[in-house]
Amino acid sequence: MTWSAVLLVTAVVWAVSVIRSVRLRALVYSLPLPMTLALLSTDYRVGGAQLLGVLGLNLFFVTVAVTYHRLRWPILLADAAGIAVYVALSAGLLAVVVPFEAALVGTLVLWSGAMLLLHRRARPSAAPADAPAAPADERAAVAETSDGGRPDGLPALLKLVVIFVGAILTALLGAVLRGMVVTFPYSGVLVAVEARHQLREFSRHFARNSLALVGFLTAYHYLQDASSAVALGAGWAAFAVVAVALHLPLRPRPAAPDPSTAGPTIASPPHQQLPDRRPATPPADEATPGESARRRDPATLTGGGPAVARRAAQVRPPRPLRPATEPPSVR
Repeated sequence: MTWSAVLLVTAVVWAVSVIRSVRLRALVYSLPLPMTLALLSTDYRVGGAQLLGVLGLNLFFVTVAVTYHRLRWPILLADAAGIAVYVALSAGLLAVVVPFEAALVGTLVLWSGAMLLLHRRARPSAAPADAPAAPADERAAVAETSDGGRPDGLPALLKLVVIFVGAILTALLGAVLRGMVVTFPYSGVLVAVEARHQLREFSRHFARNSLALVGFLTAYHYLQDASSAVALGAGWAAFAVVAVALHLPLRPRPAAPDPSTAGPTIASPPHQQLPDRRPATPPADEATPGESARRRDPATLTGGGPAVARRAAQVRPPRPLRPATEPPSVR
């Protein structure tokens, strides 16, 4: 590798070291910058072996994460184990001829299976009913920051020097890989050390972004006979399209209603008379319960009760008087 490649690896790893979000770290690392320099500085062609090298990148991070977190190995020893696994895979791939189409189908199938497995494992388990749930913002902040939000121990300038020395060593190691030098994790060796506290989250995000690297190598493979510049342009375009598609939200979130705006009003159809909603006036002989309670009983006006009222209603009209006849006088 040239000095420009060493400087590029140094810049990528240093940028990853200062980024706090694990998701953004994985996106920056997945940029095919080392691949581009490797293709420009060598005459290697992209084939099925190089496409399967993307799987080797994921296997490298999985090996480092398992040996560091589960086996409790030191991070440098875990990094060496990841390099050994990648070199062994590269030796096996270079020993046989892998058709590009078969490698592409196999890579897509394995990527889909890995995403399905990670999606199932990422489902939240059922928590006890009495356990207090942590706020969503707090959980996202812990998962998205490096090292739980703690500052790194080394100053930025000293870290840059260490990364530069490590980039030289990894460039010397990558020179013995022949065609697999295209996908060798130059910056990944140092990124694994930098993101050692969040390796599992970083590996999941990078496994998702690795589909964009497959798009880059696929576009370059089919256009590499025309021109390297055209092939690289098409590769970067394919990478950008796949990366944007991977990071688009699956479901658009509905916008929350603004409490300051009034609710919608329903207008009446035109040329239609609105019904009269005023309360109807009861007839004169009918009284409402409240009005009947306010009125006095007619029977109570005379001092009697209901019996007196019934007798008063049953009084017959007076009969006409008979003409009076004078008795005969007795003289």
